[in-house]
Amino acid sequence: MIDLLIMNRKKFFSSLYWKMAATLLLLMVFIGFAYVVITADTVQMYFQEKNQRLHAELAAHIVQEVKPTFPQGNVDEASMDKIMSSMMAINPSIEVYLLDTSGKILNYVAPYKKVKLTKVDLEPILAFVKTEGQRFIKGDDPRNPELQKEFSAAPIYEADQLIGYVYVVLASEEYDMAAQDLIGNYIMRLGGKTMVITLITTLLAGLLIFWFITRYLNQIISVVKRFKDGHLEERIPVKSSGELRTLALTFNEMAAQLLDNIEKIKTTENLRRELVANVSHDLRTPLSIIHGYVETMLMKADSMNGEQLSQYLQTILKSTERLKKLVGDLFELSKLEAQEIKPKKEAFFITELVQDVSQKHKLVAEKRNITIVPVVDNNVPMVHADVSLIERVLQNLMDNAIKFSADGGIVTIETHNHGNDVEVKVTDTGRGIPEEDIPLVFDRYFNLTKSNAAKFNEEDPVSKTSVGLGLAIVKKILEIHNATIHLTSKLNKGSAFSFRLPVYQIGS
Repeated sequence: MIDLLIMNRKKFFSSLYWKMAATLLLLMVFIGFAYVVITADTVQMYFQEKNQRLHAELAAHIVQEVKPTFPQGNVDEASMDKIMSSMMAINPSIEVYLLDTSGKILNYVAPYKKVKLTKVDLEPILAFVKTEGQRFIKGDDPRNPELQKEFSAAPIYEADQLIGYVYVVLASEEYDMAAQDLIGNYIMRLGGKTMVITLITTLLAGLLIFWFITRYLNQIISVVKRFKDGHLEERIPVKSSGELRTLALTFNEMAAQLLDNIEKIKTTENLRRELVANVSHDLRTPLSIIHGYVETMLMKADSMNGEQLSQYLQTILKSTERLKKLVGDLFELSKLEAQEIKPKKEAFFITELVQDVSQKHKLVAEKRNITIVPVVDNNVPMVHADVSLIERVLQNLMDNAIKFSADGGIVTIETHNHGNDVEVKVTDTGRGIPEEDIPLVFDRYFNLTKSNAAKFNEEDPVSKTSVGLGLAIVKKILEIHNATIHLTSKLNKGSAFSFRLPVYQIGS
């Protein structure tokens, strides 16, 4: 029990929701620290620029009040004393340096006399003088060569000749350290409060948003798991937008298609089983007849006369022909369903093919006193199709019409011009097909219902009520021609099968 609780707890905290929450927290902490650092740097620059703007005239004021001179290249000590007095009066935290025209430090007033540079860069000083302190510029710190400080500067003239500069560092090392401590404490207090408030607010808002997002995502996961467990009717409710909506719609479409494919597979499997059963039955019937007659011939070999032997051999021959046709139909239908047969279309006159097929079936029909009536329209143009495959269609339809017509019946085969198409129709005066069987007659190895089968009394012991594979082959051949077979039938009145082929167009 404890192990289960620990496992569930680990699973809970390893979920996407908590991963997103942890990522958000780390991101906000990083942004908070970056905010504090950037704010501290910005505030420090603000105070430095403010300090320089406020004391931009300080160096010029010292020059005006003290008027330092450089007799014989040396700094007048009296001038330095005045500068010291002025500095203490104005701002004891500043440092004053007297420079020559090259930037060399001639003398200075600085706490503890800790000056490490002997010369400062004149470029920032010249820029400061040129802009009159209106632009924030940093210069060298003689006490800390690695630092840049805000400053004030002014030129020193004697008899209109430039003799040097007063260079005032506005923030001494001691002042800078104290200011940094104050600024650091201020920023930490301000930034710390801001960061904490921002973190808490953003984290709560983020957790709420993530909860709404992952709630729907968890619902999707739950549906997918139930679907995996066999609940194939499960569907994701579509109530979001964006990617999750697309995911839900895609899954629902996939699930529907999968369910449809499963139903088709089940149907196909049922048809396969039925086909095997029917084929086994139809194969067993002629095989049983052949076996029986051969066995009888062997038993009566010494007593059979020539007439009996001929009769037995004729029956065996019919059975072998039935077997040959059945196996051939199975092979042909298998190739059609595997799409191994491709139509080789050409232009031909369908009326000539109709006449030819009628003549071939005339002898078979006459044995049962069935009349074949070809009705040919002389205005029918050439069609564009595979002539051998269309001939196979007509043969199967004629075989079917003759087989299920009563003795003395009529089978009509006719053609009609319909502009861009030519219609071919085969009609018989047989018993017809029950209405419930009409949608099924083109299925592979469909059998007539038993009630209708009783109405047929054929002398041929090999033929049964099965319509065989002929109509299934007809349907497949017409499908690869992009054509459709149509059937109309009424009991005790007959059936009519029709299809259309496209008229041949030059260049097609």
